[in-house]
Amino acid sequence: MRCAILQLNASDDPKANLETTLEMVKDAAGQGAEFVLTPEVTNCVSMSRKHQQAVLAHEDEDATLAGLRGAARAHGIWLLIGSLGLKTSDPDGRFANRSILVGPDGGIAARYDKIHMFDVQVTPEETFRESDGYRPGTRAVLAETPFARIGMTVCYDMRFPLLYSALANAGAEVFTVPAAFSTVTGAAHWHSLLRTRAIEAGCFVIAPAQTGEHASAAHKTRKTYGHSLVVSPWGEVLLDAGEEPGVYMFDLDMGQVAEARRRVPSLANARTFDGPE
Repeated sequence: MRCAILQLNASDDPKANLETTLEMVKDAAGQGAEFVLTPEVTNCVSMSRKHQQAVLAHEDEDATLAGLRGAARAHGIWLLIGSLGLKTSDPDGRFANRSILVGPDGGIAARYDKIHMFDVQVTPEETFRESDGYRPGTRAVLAETPFARIGMTVCYDMRFPLLYSALANAGAEVFTVPAAFSTVTGAAHWHSLLRTRAIEAGCFVIAPAQTGEHASAAHKTRKTYGHSLVVSPWGEVLLDAGEEPGVYMFDLDMGQVAEARRRVPSLANARTFDGPE
């Protein structure tokens, strides 16, 4: 199956980001992609909660979602919108970081709200408190498609192997891990974590990423690591997109899942145990 990752350098302007993303989806479909994936926060990369409050919308009013659903329908493709920042009806006003799988008919096939919030101090100068603006999801999601069972995750989730174990044991054959990864933690951990998630479950890992310095009209900018990855169920890096935005094509051979699990049946060999006390 021909697929495409869109590696984006999104700004804090959802309208401009949508225009760019639609052109890239068209390009990918023109190259034969049947499944296209975008990164985390495809609609808006911003460090300002005030700005997010001004430009983000609820799901049923979000122009990025509407536009990308239309593109999936027009091109007859499956489209993973890596995630969108969306308003919610939560009393505290926090947003959802929501990954959305769209089918070739433009319908929403599955939704997943990011469970693990990026609340870290990477360096003395670089601190993130994602939970200040976004509320965590509570439910793992396995999406059924004609070509694969997809375990949907987002970015920081990749550090929590129990989520991936649960998805694999429920039948996942592909993990999607859209991200807007820190340059510091990216250089240290990105490749190792994604290869590990693939190896331990015998799953494909597809991780479309934001990259570069993200333009902001009036607020602090941020930088992301790039290096969108596709990892085979055997742990081989099939695609590393480097640091440039663009459309990156790859092929998905689902026979590799069964072969990797035949060679090392770790899911079948796992045992329950007692302790430690």
